[in-house]
Amino acid sequence: MNLRYHRLIGTVLICLIAGSSLLALQTGGRSVSDGVYTDQQATRGQAIYKARCTSCHGDALAGRTGPPLSGNDFASTWHTQPLSELAYKIRRTMPKLPDVPLTDAEAADVVAYVLQFGKFPSGRAELVLNEATLKEVKFPAPAVAAARAPETGLPSLTPSGSVNQVMRGILFPSANIIFTVQTIDPGAKRPPVETTGAGFDWLAWGNSVYPAWEVVDYAAISLAESAKLMLTPGRRCENGRPVPVSDPDWIKFTLELEAAGKAAYKASQTRNQETVSDSTNQLNDSCMNCHRVFRGRTRCVKP
Repeated sequence: MNLRYHRLIGTVLICLIAGSSLLALQTGGRSVSDGVYTDQQATRGQAIYKARCTSCHGDALAGRTGPPLSGNDFASTWHTQPLSELAYKIRRTMPKLPDVPLTDAEAADVVAYVLQFGKFPSGRAELVLNEATLKEVKFPAPAVAAARAPETGLPSLTPSGSVNQVMRGILFPSANIIFTVQTIDPGAKRPPVETTGAGFDWLAWGNSVYPAWEVVDYAAISLAESAKLMLTPGRRCENGRPVPVSDPDWIKFTLELEAAGKAAYKASQTRNQETVSDSTNQLNDSCMNCHRVFRGRTRCVKP
């Protein structure tokens, strides 16, 4: 009787363990704490990191000209995103141009080293750059959130320009850079910029100062960040009326602009022209939604 009882208990435990493992796979419950790389891979990644990454991220992964790849700041940035976002950012955008980009295998090895340095345990299988798989792997939430410095004593800045001036000075050129990607591949080699002739190519101009894909990155970030300027109290419309910063539609459209800028930046990080071109639909919609309600020389409030 006891033997049969123990066998029954053993069977139940096996089923429970198998069931919980299956549930974890079905719900995307994998974590970087589950051992998603090998020690040998991390050793290779350390050599690559020292040769290609330390100039920007530092010997101790604490950051230099580039952001940290360890510690509280790193954890607070990446714990809300899957491992695929970190892996493909390294693969597609690192090291900074004109350096030769990393291969898939090199990027995977560097990620393995970053995880090892962060004290995440190793496993039996090497990490492979497979987007679908890595999307299911998450970072744990930071044990202790980094304390924010109090924002007391900061100066109160008043608006310098009207909402139209901000749009035409920041949003218009930045949006044009994003829209230009529909017809110009930032990754393609281009002839030197012509300073004469009709029109002004913002993407070409920026390409003479920064790598072209970085110009697209900066334009997308400026769109997302400038959305805050639309909600600055005291700003005026072109006709002198106050910007309706408390209007629910104005707030909604401002949030749409911020989301479109962030989406354009995420698309730009893929370094793929078609992906960025597709993202311009969201940017166009966010602009048109607001223009239909608020645009016009005689008003900056809803009709």
